[in-house]
Amino acid sequence: MALSRQKKAEKVGELAKELENSTSAIVGTFTKLTVAQDFELRKTVRAVGGRYRVLKNTLASRAAKGSKIEAALQGLKGVSSVAYTSGDPVALAKALSTWVAENAEFTFKLGIVDGKVINVEEVKALATMPGREEIFSKLLFLINAPAQRLATVINATGRDLAVVLGQGVEKQKFAGAAVSS
Repeated sequence: MALSRQKKAEKVGELAKELENSTSAIVGTFTKLTVAQDFELRKTVRAVGGRYRVLKNTLASRAAKGSKIEAALQGLKGVSSVAYTSGDPVALAKALSTWVAENAEFTFKLGIVDGKVINVEEVKALATMPGREEIFSKLLFLINAPAQRLATVINATGRDLAVVLGQGVEKQKFAGAAVSS
């Protein structure tokens, strides 16, 4: 069904508004994708805070003008779709890679992260990286570890002294050392 000029303009405006805040996107193509598979793909992308759209290539390139993912949506050929997010690009790449492993109907074309276009191999490499939360937890562990070790060493001195005194009392080593006046 052909879209009227007004409908196309509305779709371009709507997509442009969504893409304005997006920092990363993964563009793909699909063949013979069933409705159930499409529903699962959209559900997977939404679960990681992203959005998924099937695109008309010319409308996508118009809508992306001035956005951070403009380079990814220029000059697309064939059937195209885009998953985009303003959140964690690694989470989006992991979710899509997991879904693609089970559904051969979908393949990656390219991606874009913070304005830099990446190829298919880099998209797959992005999916193997640790996510933002995992990196933060590792960083916090590394920051906390020296303080935790210092507290353990400081506590060890008092604990060791208490153990030595306790053993001396048990063996009655201090009984003869008392001086009477």
